[in-house]
Amino acid sequence: QVQLVESGGGLVQAGGSLRLSCAASGRTFSNYAMGWFRQSPGKEREFVTAISWRGDTSYYADSVKGRFTISRGKVKNSAYLQMNSLRPEDTAVYSCAAAGRLELLVQGESAYWGQGTQVTVSS
Repeated sequence: QVQLVESGGGLVQAGGSLRLSCAASGRTFSNYAMGWFRQSPGKEREFVTAISWRGDTSYYADSVKGRFTISRGKVKNSAYLQMNSLRPEDTAVYSCAAAGRLELLVQGESAYWGQGTQVTVSS
């Protein structure tokens, strides 16, 4: 059974940092692009960032550029999201996703999704 499991969410004050982790199991994701999406109450799910399977190409939403950094683990079945300078508007459930092509993942056409982890930023 394929699973993507997120961890690292929590409550942080504005200006603080959090690091999210995504661990994939059930198949090899070494040649899959991986990324993060988020959804706040009453809003549609939005793309945050994605990285190629090699780790040499990444994309970011304008709202997080310069503050968030995505990376792949040495074991390619993992991905991380370092979030700095967090703002209250970053509050959302953050979900990990994986797809066979980076372009598909950016569009949200992902093959696999995690359950999500809550990130709450207080002002």
